[in-house]
Amino acid sequence: MYLVIAEKPSVSKAIAEVIGASKKEEGYLEGKSCIVSWCFGHLAEYVPPDSYDERFTRWLYEDLPIIPEEWKLAVSKDKKEQFYILKKLLNRPDIEFVVNACDAGREGELIFKHVYDLSGSKKPVKRLWISSLESSSILEGMEHLKAGETYHNLAEAAVCRAQADWLVGMNATRAYTTKYFKKLAVGRVQTPTLAMLVERQKQISGFKKEKYFNVVLDCDGLIAEKKKIFDVEEAERVWKTCQGSEAIVEKVESKEKTVKPPKLYDLTTLQREANRIYGMTAQQTLNAAQSLYEQKLITYPRTDSQYLTSDMEETAKQVIRKIHEKYQLMGPFDQPKTPEVKKVLNDKKVSDHHAIIPTVELAEFDFSKLREWEQKILFLIAVHTVEAMGEDHVFMEIEVEVRCQDEIFKAKGKVVKQIGWKLYEECFKNDDGLAIENPADAGKDSIPKVEADHKFYNVSAVKTEHFTAPPKPYSEDTLLAAMETAGNKEFEEDTEKKGLGTPATRAGIIEKLIASQYAVRKGKQILPTEDGKVLIDILPDFLKSATMTAEWENQLLEMEQGKMAPGQFMTGIEKLLSMMLNHCDSIPEEETRRFQKKESVGTCPVCGGLVYEGKKNFYCGNRACDFCLWKENKYLQSMEKDMDARMAAELLKNGSVHVKDLYSRKKDLYFEADLHMEADENGRVTFSLSFPKKKTTKKNKRK
Repeated sequence: MYLVIAEKPSVSKAIAEVIGASKKEEGYLEGKSCIVSWCFGHLAEYVPPDSYDERFTRWLYEDLPIIPEEWKLAVSKDKKEQFYILKKLLNRPDIEFVVNACDAGREGELIFKHVYDLSGSKKPVKRLWISSLESSSILEGMEHLKAGETYHNLAEAAVCRAQADWLVGMNATRAYTTKYFKKLAVGRVQTPTLAMLVERQKQISGFKKEKYFNVVLDCDGLIAEKKKIFDVEEAERVWKTCQGSEAIVEKVESKEKTVKPPKLYDLTTLQREANRIYGMTAQQTLNAAQSLYEQKLITYPRTDSQYLTSDMEETAKQVIRKIHEKYQLMGPFDQPKTPEVKKVLNDKKVSDHHAIIPTVELAEFDFSKLREWEQKILFLIAVHTVEAMGEDHVFMEIEVEVRCQDEIFKAKGKVVKQIGWKLYEECFKNDDGLAIENPADAGKDSIPKVEADHKFYNVSAVKTEHFTAPPKPYSEDTLLAAMETAGNKEFEEDTEKKGLGTPATRAGIIEKLIASQYAVRKGKQILPTEDGKVLIDILPDFLKSATMTAEWENQLLEMEQGKMAPGQFMTGIEKLLSMMLNHCDSIPEEETRRFQKKESVGTCPVCGGLVYEGKKNFYCGNRACDFCLWKENKYLQSMEKDMDARMAAELLKNGSVHVKDLYSRKKDLYFEADLHMEADENGRVTFSLSFPKKKTTKKNKRK
């Protein structure tokens, strides 16, 4: 008997159908010789600091850095039931070995490792590594299971990535929050990404537009221009001199140009094009692609490769045929040309997973079962796959130079010789999704045919006014591109670059920035908020460096390949924490008060923000924090006492305060005691009393 553990129930079901595990049990499926269960994504994650030591419940700068000696994992409350099922299965005496069938990538490796380690199991591990949930792919993968140890380096890289994010996020967030008395969230990858948004906004805000002029000649239908004349007097002179004059064709050049088909999709390119064509966010695209993968309609989406392996040549031909059959891209009459499959085959450029393509399953699938976004993403992938194996787009580029009054004007045009793969771009312009060129667009870039020395008489000249344009704000498309290439200039030419994050994590990084209210979507644009700008303003360069973060991603890749030891990577992260704390130590006291608008009564025990007195309570100045001390609260009012500023200040400073004039209704007397306060991570406050050694007397008994 062997146990298969997948990442999600839907994937488990697909595997179970292939290997014959059809009997439904609580939390798993069972067959004659196998059991298939699932994880519900990340079942276990690293615990927060206060789980290591209760004193970390309060955010104190002097407690930093927090670096666990031994990392602890905890299962989230809503997933405990499934974890205990897995734990029991992983330790069943009749289970000979375990198959890790979580998604074939860094995160899938981490999900399995955390569950396996927490279970205490010592069963041998084998790895199912597939790029498609088609039955044939699962069957082949199960017949060629790899030893779990083969992916040891990948698991180490996954662990280091998760621990590095914890260390930087927890320590930097607490450090800057306690220094500035305001909740400031800092992340290893999200902060450099935010820095790019802020820098772009600075470029836009600081841009000074300049006026310039173009002079346009109409030479019997040939439109030639002299562009970007910044001197108004010069533009005026050229315009007036040329108006009604003669012009002569100085030069005609024709060059044949070829545009190769695009590469197949990796995840980032898919997300960029879905944003450009459909306006979808990166997260929406990832969610739709993951769902299509689980429904066996596309191959594994979390890939950074844009090629297929050479052994997939016949598969690729079948897929192209099925796409045409299903979508009828050429209409019912025209037959598609034979796909040029070899253009997308390159074993050297496929590491863990090949590019994203549809599977042959789409031919029989009822598309009405798909949600709208899923249908759009599947169509986008299908058409793009056909484009990638299409013919080259070939055109003649024609450049004409016209001389008029010793001024040179230029005209450009082109004539398409072979439309090739670009015909399929029409699928997104036509309502019926067909690859048919609009007759109105034919020849739109052409120019009148002329020859050298041809003369034009009484030409018409027009002066037009323009302004230089600032850089455009980032869209999801351009931000993903910037994240992918961040730091590239600083790397050696042959370095295998990763940029900020990975294809699988970039969407989540953008969503975190928006959830933290450091960035906001405005149409297709992603803009930094005022809070985002301020955060980047106060942080040191090394925490917002895209180059440093890209270098870490590169080191994680080297770790996957066995070229870097985990300890070496983590030492670098710990050095970064030291640099960060040294920077915090050097912040002038007046600078730390930049967010303080009025006198505070103390520091919030939950987030480290400043606590202020309001009309009815003492509240945390951090809007994201719910901590407060009510002046009239049930606990104290039962003893006929209200919270005052002195009591609040002492509670925030020491966690307790000595209170006099408390009244006991039961004993009908006044007494004094130490009031203690505890606040949980959600800001909920509980009180308790303890009594000083000296006993109270009844001399203050009510009359």
